[in-house]
Amino acid sequence: MKGTLQELAQEKIIIVAHRGVFGGNIPCNNLAAYDIALKHGADMIEIDVTKSADDELFTFHPKMERAHLNGDVDIRTMTAAEIKKLRYVNIDDTPTDIGLNTLDEVFEHFKGRCFINVDKFWDCPELIIEKIKRHNIQDQILLKSSPKLEILDMVEDYAPDIPFMPIISEDQGIHEYLQRRNINYIGSELLFTTEDSEVASEEYIAMLHRDGKLAWSNAIVYDYKAVLAAGHSDDESLINDPANGWGWLADRNFDFIQTDWVLACVQYLKETGRLYRR
Repeated sequence: MKGTLQELAQEKIIIVAHRGVFGGNIPCNNLAAYDIALKHGADMIEIDVTKSADDELFTFHPKMERAHLNGDVDIRTMTAAEIKKLRYVNIDDTPTDIGLNTLDEVFEHFKGRCFINVDKFWDCPELIIEKIKRHNIQDQILLKSSPKLEILDMVEDYAPDIPFMPIISEDQGIHEYLQRRNINYIGSELLFTTEDSEVASEEYIAMLHRDGKLAWSNAIVYDYKAVLAAGHSDDESLINDPANGWGWLADRNFDFIQTDWVLACVQYLKETGRLYRR
């Protein structure tokens, strides 16, 4: 890994692995899933962060204990020592020997290897930023959040130098406003339910690019009722026509595609000449 996200985006579409690559006996949000994602061609891993009762940070999606641990527990109420005894279950709800990783373990393991999108930053910004700086990986990190004023204030207070993207479905002046804040605003995650949405338009994306900003799209489907990219999704790409999924997002000139199917996405974009821009 070298350079910045802006430099990488000049060369290729940035492929983001949503919680790593997982399935079968490999659960999400752990070192194994993240390592597989890099082997499959991801440039960035997306990780979720949850804080224990004694202020240790783990890469785990809050409130997903029932799905991933098959336990009636809340790791936010547990100590780090208790959490380290837990084990994930696989997709058949069968126990594995894979435990939860601390944020320190993930940062150390992937230092210098890939970009990292830290999700749930707003739950414990001071602790997360302290760990980012301790591992000296500021240049690998991307923070994203809603553009709520209190969260933007957190970013400005704790991480003005770390790349940041708001998550938006409408602009409402956010682009111009963020350029005036002491925030390392590098672009936006754009959510849209229809192709004629303002933020999905070729004109809006071109405006971001003219101002030196990047555009993030989501092919992931975490809930079929929560449409993130007007149906141009992983499901569309795998079940029906990838040209109307990953291909559409690439042709619309998005700089990031977040996917749960990294290898298939990368292979398709390579085979159709869409992955690289030079």
